[in-house]
Amino acid sequence: MDLNLFKVFDAVYRANSLTEAAKDLHITQPAVSNALARLREHFDDPLFVRRGRRIAPTPLADSIAGDISNSLITLQESLHRGQEFNPNTSKRQFIISMGDPTEFIALPELISQLQLQAPGIRLQSQRLVRDQLSRQLISGEVSMAVDIPQSLDSSIQQQFLFKDQLCVLMRKDHPLSTQTLTLKHYLNAGHISVSGRSRGTVLEDTTLNRKGLNRDIIFRGQSYYSASHIIAKSDLLLTLPRHLALRFQQFLPLHIAALPLKIPALEMMMYWHRSATNDTAHEWLRSCIQKIIAQHGDGAQPE
Repeated sequence: MDLNLFKVFDAVYRANSLTEAAKDLHITQPAVSNALARLREHFDDPLFVRRGRRIAPTPLADSIAGDISNSLITLQESLHRGQEFNPNTSKRQFIISMGDPTEFIALPELISQLQLQAPGIRLQSQRLVRDQLSRQLISGEVSMAVDIPQSLDSSIQQQFLFKDQLCVLMRKDHPLSTQTLTLKHYLNAGHISVSGRSRGTVLEDTTLNRKGLNRDIIFRGQSYYSASHIIAKSDLLLTLPRHLALRFQQFLPLHIAALPLKIPALEMMMYWHRSATNDTAHEWLRSCIQKIIAQHGDGAQPE
């Protein structure tokens, strides 16, 4: 069986579109159709069926997709392991998935470091989608990810990066900035809530709700960076990781207060597929990210 047929299957499965798969593979759509026809004959199954403007996999296609994707990744990574990695000359490309806070802290220093040590390496950062993370790491759509602890597929490796406490940020001349922030003050104030999700509670609200308490959320946004500028010009409060608050305080007139709630420190982990564990280029980049991010936590060292 021609290995290229499985590359076509994998591309179509990920894109749910023959046209998009052809673009990803840099071949024509008829070539994609011909490859699928050969696979359909081999498996005696349509593999993909039309659903409106998109196509959807059949149960058989779903059952073999993971094995095909893992096998292709293993072959690709085997090629990389056979090559000596030199950061000065490497032309590798990596896709990193991380949330807005981590991206804000890590990428400026990481890009600066790559420009000096590995000018040929190319990076792409994309928004983290937790319910898709295992699939993206397994399929190779994402090279590595940085996120809070979570349950992923057994093939996903993980490494502790750092932990940090939540705190409260407000404008420097806020009425509450001259006194200890109590829970009563906190609940009586207006708040900004930041989340990459369009709905659902964030950690501090979950903790409050368990106590039968609620806070007044005036604005819900996607970016701590934008939120920090909003609170600098309002009476609203922003709850966020301390390392971010310290960074924002460097260029905005802001005051940091202790959060009047007992919430365990937030932990951040790095995730990657096990096939990349011994890839020297991948390992080198993981080490760079680990060192950059770890220094912004509470001083805890990676385990």
